[in-house]
Amino acid sequence: MERFFKLKENGTKVSTEVMAGVTTFFTMAYIIAVNPSLLSQSGMPWGAVFLATIIAAVIGTLVMGLFANVPYAQAPGMGLNAFFVYTVCFGLGFTWQQALSMVFLCGVINIVITVTRVRKHIIKAIPKALQNAISGGIGIFIAYIGFLNSGLINFAAGVPAIPDLNTPVLWVFLIGLALITILSVMKVKGAILISIIATAIIGIPFGVTKMGESAVSFSEAASQLPQTVGVIFTGAGLPSLFNDLSKLPLVLMTIFAFSLSDTFDTIGTFIGTGRRSGIFSEEDEKAMENSTGFNSKMDKALFADAIATSIGAVFGTSNTTTYVESAAGIGAGGRTGLTSVVVAILFILSAFLASFVSAIPSAATAPALVMVGIMMLASFKEIEWTDLNEAIPAFFAGVFMALCYSISYGIAFGFFFYCIVKVFTGKAKEIHPILWVSTLLFVLNFVLLAIL
Repeated sequence: MERFFKLKENGTKVSTEVMAGVTTFFTMAYIIAVNPSLLSQSGMPWGAVFLATIIAAVIGTLVMGLFANVPYAQAPGMGLNAFFVYTVCFGLGFTWQQALSMVFLCGVINIVITVTRVRKHIIKAIPKALQNAISGGIGIFIAYIGFLNSGLINFAAGVPAIPDLNTPVLWVFLIGLALITILSVMKVKGAILISIIATAIIGIPFGVTKMGESAVSFSEAASQLPQTVGVIFTGAGLPSLFNDLSKLPLVLMTIFAFSLSDTFDTIGTFIGTGRRSGIFSEEDEKAMENSTGFNSKMDKALFADAIATSIGAVFGTSNTTTYVESAAGIGAGGRTGLTSVVVAILFILSAFLASFVSAIPSAATAPALVMVGIMMLASFKEIEWTDLNEAIPAFFAGVFMALCYSISYGIAFGFFFYCIVKVFTGKAKEIHPILWVSTLLFVLNFVLLAIL
């Protein structure tokens, strides 16, 4: 195990990796119930999506851990699953079988642009200031997720506000936040995982922590799975997308929207969590620049992420992507693929222990997201905020990312204002051609979404 995962070389050990894996799993386990509840609105069988979600997460995360040897977990992404249901199925009138087919093609596109090194060149083209902004922005983003998941911030009045602190969930969250703060400043080993477990236990007398009930049993879910596995290869799937040529432009635009968001969500997550933690070191970046195959960690991680979307679509779920919640495990010390393997094992167990897994309330995991977000804000100190030429693009790539609740949109606006600043200060030559293309693609995406 030491030789395979290179634990000593990465400054970690088995116990730390296991702890990190458990931490990551519990911060993202909500997807096990949320994804089928969302996708089932399109007509997909709940049990089939439940198992497809777990299968996609297990395969994608194992590839990330065993092939790339990095501590990232994958699962169907929030936001992309909502786009799948509300825009593609409800808004545009596509069937869920057709939507799955478009997700599959999106995955194929991601594989192609990864194998041809396009995604790698995009990362290399992003200026250091924007990379630091993205890293800090990911911190704000995941802390914001924590606040929203706990209910500490809501939009009941149409604007973000703090509700009355008179609900058990909020009290449990605040107790958990205080606990993880105390453990962190006292430098207690395993502070994040300890706080999740302790807060979940504290939630029992408050009635916040209770055994959940999955919509169907494992056997029922297994019986439904054949309804989605491979459906994209039937007449209702891929062939139906091209039966009506008048809809072809709409199909292509939708696939493009899926792919662009998926690509930059992943790039943002890798930049935001991998650089400061040392997972993607300068040596790895040099190897990435000089390699012709999958020789660097970044190369392998990008490829692992690329194939996960198509695999998920084959089994019956929306885009599978690298989870930003992986930052919680990285914050707990995860540095190798062993962390990912632990996450995958826990996902397998969750297929049989859904009630237990769903018993961990968001009030217990939200403090961990907030604390990890705080840790990641250190990247902002590398930005020259007194220089508007640097501060304006950094603001949009960082702070706006959380405000618009989208990693890819934050990056999009960061790119856009970076180009504006450079053009109107007479430094347009400093803009990398790939950055120009990426910015134009984002603009095109916004126009198409407005048309759709």
